[in-house]
Amino acid sequence: MLKLEASWKDRIGDHFERPEMQALSGWLRDRRKAGAIIYPPGPQIFAAFEHTPFDAVKVVILGQDPYHGPGQAHGLSFSVPPGIRPPPSLGNIYKEIQRDLGVTAPGHGCLTAWADQGVLLLNSVLTVEQGEASSHRDRGWEGFTDRVIAELNAHREHLVFMLWGAYAQRKGRLIDRSRHEVLSSVHPSPLSAHRGFIGCGHFSAANRYLAGHGQAVIDWQLPALR
Repeated sequence: MLKLEASWKDRIGDHFERPEMQALSGWLRDRRKAGAIIYPPGPQIFAAFEHTPFDAVKVVILGQDPYHGPGQAHGLSFSVPPGIRPPPSLGNIYKEIQRDLGVTAPGHGCLTAWADQGVLLLNSVLTVEQGEASSHRDRGWEGFTDRVIAELNAHREHLVFMLWGAYAQRKGRLIDRSRHEVLSSVHPSPLSAHRGFIGCGHFSAANRYLAGHGQAVIDWQLPALR
């Protein structure tokens, strides 16, 4: 679990020494030995941190846990690898960006271009078992991602946090709203997107906030894959 990008390891590497993280590591090993298929693949669990170093973060989009279908999860919340059809929640994110900014959907679901611009695509829980949503909740990941949010809150200025759905919004307690922008709405899933996510305007709001604090805005138009 210590294969973490250097700037993040400096900030939160000590968290892996905590008893609950040691227990989580052992439990994951035991689940794999028992034949459980765990997503994302081990080398991609911390992909969000690899793409978005600590000092590069501008926006945090907080998801719940990884996609649990084969080939979908690759360590970035809401994102899927090239060649995998965008899931419905991501489809609704694209709809809102198009409504908000006139940006068209790219024909794929890979969000690495956002991550590389400073959008930390973070799930609250970083692993899941095939076909079993939320199967790794309450095993220790929540404390780890609380620590991530707390470090960003304390040691960075003028970040934008997008908290979609009640689960993500629980992290809001860790954020000083006098120093950062918090944008909240219902989750973009098909069950709730039309109760407030479509129409939330979060993407233009994020760019207005960043520009207002002297930062480069995010280009939400994803490039076509080569």
